[in-house]
Amino acid sequence: MNTADPVAFAAISTLLERGDAQAALGQARSAVAFYTEALKQASQREQWPAGFAERLAHARGVCAHYASAYASHLQRHLAQAGFDPQRSSPRFAESLDIVLGRKQPYVQQPRFYLFPGLPQIQFYKRVTFPWLDQVERATDVIRDELTGLLEDPSLFAPYVQGEVGRPVTRKSNLFNNPAWTACYLWKNGQPVLPLAVRCPQTLRALVGAPLAYMPDRSPSILFSVLQPGARIPPHNGLINTRLICHLPLIVPEGCGLRVGNDVRALEVGKAWVFDDTIEHEAWNSSDRTRAILLFDIWRPELSAEERQLVSNLFKSIDAFEGEKPVWEI
Repeated sequence: MNTADPVAFAAISTLLERGDAQAALGQARSAVAFYTEALKQASQREQWPAGFAERLAHARGVCAHYASAYASHLQRHLAQAGFDPQRSSPRFAESLDIVLGRKQPYVQQPRFYLFPGLPQIQFYKRVTFPWLDQVERATDVIRDELTGLLEDPSLFAPYVQGEVGRPVTRKSNLFNNPAWTACYLWKNGQPVLPLAVRCPQTLRALVGAPLAYMPDRSPSILFSVLQPGARIPPHNGLINTRLICHLPLIVPEGCGLRVGNDVRALEVGKAWVFDDTIEHEAWNSSDRTRAILLFDIWRPELSAEERQLVSNLFKSIDAFEGEKPVWEI
């Protein structure tokens, strides 16, 4: 910011002055309210008149001190009432982190279709999906089939691709980028036969999975490869009636996945299920390739009738458009 923007500068200065006045009266909470708003507005500017940065630093310090004292107070009183973050309700512990500003709330934000009333769960509990045992037991043979495909790099195409006749609506440095690629065994609800026949053990391991069958759209079953140093930026999936499953197969150190506030490291043979309509990102900070098996399943909260209704909805959409969709996993 510079003095060429006098209106914004004056507004922030006024907020800081009112914060100072409240602090002088011993009204810490009110002072922090004014300081916080001043800092919020100031974050939208980059340049400051001489001495103004010091005023902002003072405000920032007061806010940090208040936040620390507030957190200590809440934690002390809750502990006296029996709260133990290691043993008490994980949901309450997360709510406390949100209250204290340690975490921000993340909710489903599908880019195309929202089915209302579904629970906001980032990673699902493993026990919810007993059929994953069979998938995990097949890790070695699935990895062997993947290894055969990796010998031919032409089988893997960029994961994020454009659609002919459509504008590019997502800004990403991975758009058509070979740093993140996929090899599909099933795509848009149909087997990719030349590749599916090369991976019979992989498909056999998924026989018990509640794959999200929707004509011309899903399921998709693929190997996802992330090159050394690559990062998949934060994004949200298309629809919240499905969940995404990962089975890590080739995992060097430095590979992770964040879904909402939950950050996890990948481990070979340890599968998980998450809601991809909640903001998520992944990275490979190593100097070697990372590879996983990825597929989509129906959300367990949907009844058989609801699954059929959702499927019928998308069939109706496709019938109106008169062409097969270019679907994403």
